Amino acid sequence: MNRTLIPPHEPKQSEPIRPPMIYIKQSAKWEYKQLVRNLEKENPPDEAELNALGTEGWEMSGVAQQPPFAYFYFKRLIEK
Repeated sequence: MNRTLIPPHEPKQSEPIRPPMIYIKQSAKWEYKQLVRNLEKENPPDEAELNALGTEGWEMSGVAQQPPFAYFYFKRLIEK
């Protein structure tokens, strides 16, 4: 009887994966806006206010809270 034995699978040693290098010729410049709200006396920005900021190019980049204050951070790209 003729039997062929299949060797166990051994992964080959390979080169480490190197992602492609991407070069950026110009650096982006941003401007920032901060809204501060005292949540005991004021409401946080509502949908209409956030949409108005978005129409002006502002993008929310963070929110921080230190009761009773809430800090809303926005950024937008400066057009050259």
